[in-house]
Amino acid sequence: MTTDRNPRRGFSLIELLIVIAIILIIAAMAMPRLGKARMQAFETGALRAITTIHTAQTQYYSQFGRYATTLAELGPPASGPANQNGADLISGDLAAGEKSGYKFILQATPTGYTLNGNPVAFGNTGSRTFYSDQSLTIRHNYSNEPATAQSPEIK
Repeated sequence: MTTDRNPRRGFSLIELLIVIAIILIIAAMAMPRLGKARMQAFETGALRAITTIHTAQTQYYSQFGRYATTLAELGPPASGPANQNGADLISGDLAAGEKSGYKFILQATPTGYTLNGNPVAFGNTGSRTFYSDQSLTIRHNYSNEPATAQSPEIK
């Protein structure tokens, strides 16, 4: 009858270190892809926000006979029912000018409006800037320079 005085239970320290090293290598390979996917999600969200603002501007024009001059005019009213100063057509965070890693700037023009969407942290929350106006055409730049009416159209 043989008995083992030192039965092996569990994993050795070397085996655990090897497993941890493998996990760290896999994580290091996945991180850049995760960051890129996150940035693409922010850019898609910015495009959806621009579309939402266009829809709100169309509704605002239909109700009040002019385009809104600020995002706050499209957002929720400060108090009471919806009016020209707060038409309740977009969410409060978008009306504040920032949503999903992008900052939005709405400016009135003599014929309508211009809208810019720029990443809060270029290269982190987005790698493109966006421009649009009452024509509903969305344009973009792959640089931190704000997109303009001369920038390439998104197709």
